[in-house]
Amino acid sequence: MSCDDYVTSSTLDWLLEPQEPGVRYLALRDLARLSSDDPILISARLQAHQEGPIAEVLEHMQPEGFWEKPGPGYGPKYRSTVWALILLAQLGASVKEDERISRACQYLLDNAWADGGTFSYNGRPSGTLDCLQGNLCWALTALGCEDDRLSQAFEWMARSVTGEGVAPKEEKKADVRYYAYQSGPDFKCGANYDLPCAWGAAKIMLAFSQLPKESQSSLIRRAIKRGVDFIFSVEPTTASWPYKEGINSGWWKFGFPIFYITDLLQVAEAMTALGYGDDHRLSKLTQLIKDKADPQGRWVLEYQYGSKTWGSYGRKGAPNKWVTLRALRVLSNSAGKGASK
Repeated sequence: MSCDDYVTSSTLDWLLEPQEPGVRYLALRDLARLSSDDPILISARLQAHQEGPIAEVLEHMQPEGFWEKPGPGYGPKYRSTVWALILLAQLGASVKEDERISRACQYLLDNAWADGGTFSYNGRPSGTLDCLQGNLCWALTALGCEDDRLSQAFEWMARSVTGEGVAPKEEKKADVRYYAYQSGPDFKCGANYDLPCAWGAAKIMLAFSQLPKESQSSLIRRAIKRGVDFIFSVEPTTASWPYKEGINSGWWKFGFPIFYITDLLQVAEAMTALGYGDDHRLSKLTQLIKDKADPQGRWVLEYQYGSKTWGSYGRKGAPNKWVTLRALRVLSNSAGKGASK
């Protein structure tokens, strides 16, 4: 069993403790890098779906494929269908392991996907936001969902970033246009006074990182370049991207799970997954992540949703396996390893 230099044997042993099968499975997959057909990984993946938070989230799903109430699934936060699927993806769930996950993906696509490729909080094109689009494109892909509508959603997401073929929101008779929330290209958001939103940018870049390079259209490649340029338009450790109320202190609070709020660790996740792990513009952020580790090589849970979502993921202020897993993924994907996507 091999692991990267960043992952000490004591930290890996901690992550592999059997009492937390969800973390154990992901540590075997992403840090120990066992092959997909390794019997140890296959057993761990099955156990992670039968015990722990994946199983708990699925226990609350309705037979039709939704959580809490029928419809697009944006509310109530953070237990309805949208958030349950985003959470399941972060937990490493897969449609191949449980038919209910596939059913939930199809339910979401049938109820939250609007004509033209947008994911919407109200089921109409006007209800789309960059953070929602990016989160769901990432989550459904990570879960293993296969549906032609998901391909359309990626193409729309790219077009919304570059602005190609999308009319201004004021042109209300246009067939394809921006709306009040997704208000313009380059991640402009109505909730951020039409300024570019770095939260949305991070979600979209993370979603694009799920696509192998050979599957990326020229449009998607142009959108990725716009996103990378935006992320690196400021020194990432300053988090000084445009924000209506100045710089949000939440950027420096590493947490689990991650919903529409974003932390600097997720920015690093997106950039390393896209192949920018060895880019000098990411070096200070990589060092910041390293500096947050305690002497035992563990990271603290600084932000959490607690009882607002399904499951329990640790005590705030204490060393946390989920956050440690996130940080070590980034560090082990540095030095250009993400470029294999």
